[in-house]
Amino acid sequence: MSNARFRSGAAGDLRAPDFAPDRPCSELRELFAPLDRLLVSGGDARLDLDPRTGRNAYGCSPSPRGGMTSFSSSTATTISQRGFERAGRARDRLMEAAIAVGLVDAFDTCIEATRSELKDCLGLHPSGADVVFSASGTDAQIQALFLVQSILGLPLTTVIVGADQTGSGTSFTALGRHFSDRTSLGARVRKGEPIEGLAGSVTSLAVPLTQADGSSRSVQDIDGQVVGMVERAIAGGARVLLQTMDSSKLGWRAPSDECLRQIADRWPGSVQVVVDACQMRLGRSRLARYLDRGFMVLLTGSKFFAGPPFSGALLVPGSMAGEIGAIAEIPPGLRDYSCRTDWPARWSALRGCFPGRPNFGQWLRWEAALGEISAYYRLPEDFRRSAERELGVGIARLIEASPSLRPLPAEGRDGDDNLDGEMAWPTIFPFRIERRGRALAAPECRDIYRALAGREDASPIGQPVVLGRGEEAPTALRMSIDARQVSESWCADDEVARRNLRSLLDDAATSVAQIETLVGQSDRQETRAGVHEH
Repeated sequence: MSNARFRSGAAGDLRAPDFAPDRPCSELRELFAPLDRLLVSGGDARLDLDPRTGRNAYGCSPSPRGGMTSFSSSTATTISQRGFERAGRARDRLMEAAIAVGLVDAFDTCIEATRSELKDCLGLHPSGADVVFSASGTDAQIQALFLVQSILGLPLTTVIVGADQTGSGTSFTALGRHFSDRTSLGARVRKGEPIEGLAGSVTSLAVPLTQADGSSRSVQDIDGQVVGMVERAIAGGARVLLQTMDSSKLGWRAPSDECLRQIADRWPGSVQVVVDACQMRLGRSRLARYLDRGFMVLLTGSKFFAGPPFSGALLVPGSMAGEIGAIAEIPPGLRDYSCRTDWPARWSALRGCFPGRPNFGQWLRWEAALGEISAYYRLPEDFRRSAERELGVGIARLIEASPSLRPLPAEGRDGDDNLDGEMAWPTIFPFRIERRGRALAAPECRDIYRALAGREDASPIGQPVVLGRGEEAPTALRMSIDARQVSESWCADDEVARRNLRSLLDDAATSVAQIETLVGQSDRQETRAGVHEH
């Protein structure tokens, strides 16, 4: 079924055969590929590069680029010099170890070290939680669906909270269907068709965070809909995978903590909560509480942490380890999405069901992301708090002062300083654009987004998010704070650190001014077109 290949778009194909223990050095040929080529291997078409620009569809390059600060972390960011160099060192270590002990053992050791470091950074070791790696947050949703099916059984209903503010692939993965025409391990498939062995007896229900007109829904309204959907599904004989949102593309969290507590108390053993935390805009204490309550958590090393796209993971609470360790069979289609080393070594029976071929690109992207994650958490907590607060206040003021930008209200998030730390404050700042009193719709916002993403002298921003239904619905763009901005601003000299933060805000002001320029150009073009028509 799988053609066992890594593809990297314009960079060419990278073969990914199963490990060959009797040929310990022959597989090393892949690792001699240029590092930027390796970094876009082992993923789906979203990593493909445009041969004209050397960038993917999000405007990101697999090698570092100078220029303006990026405010696009709510979507994706280009790899940093720090991340690129760390990935290069990781590859060198793997090659040296592989020559000594063989690629199988060497890669196992490297992956487990990456897993352990991520757990250290996130404070997971005391909880007993474990990490399942994947090529993206969307791929991690497929892993979660498989585990929930294995534990709860079928039929299964997935309830997706924030379905209008999550990744576009979620509508497919929630049903166990292919979300692209190519899997992360290179298999050619048909988007929307069932993943073999995973899609049977699965239904899906969507809970949007906005009304049809684009206005936000109340927490009480969302909570009520979620409870009603869960209740009806269980009454109909199904088990429920409840995917909650923390945080959405606009920084919102739903349903409420109280709603989740009520569901867990009312239907133990019938509902498995999976928290979509792919933005990673939550505190480590909140993350630990989710896992302590038996919730799975989806995360990425990109987004807030500003690692290269795409790197996903599924955090599994320690309380589930025994049940998962007993799984010894997988759906055939899952072999096209996950390899052996994605799964913790202690789950040997489950691990043995997956192909042994390595996903070097996925691992190297996580190594690069860990460079950003570890740098961020090495900073004094007081500085992280003050820096994000200062940047957030400054960006919000710039948006409010702009003639054409209209900030969206900060709704749908109940920040708790004890649980979230610096993340109790917003780090995503969504706004609409108005021209002559009219809010720009999705096509016009996409044009502005692409124009900024394609300029060397511009600061990229987050992708447009359609608020409501239809192409003419209100649409938001976003400016975001990320971990890289904070860590690169740090200095033991307070005055230098303040200057660094002010410099970031100067870049943010330039970005706002560039948006205003693009709006003005579009306005003049529209005016000229109207004159010519008359």
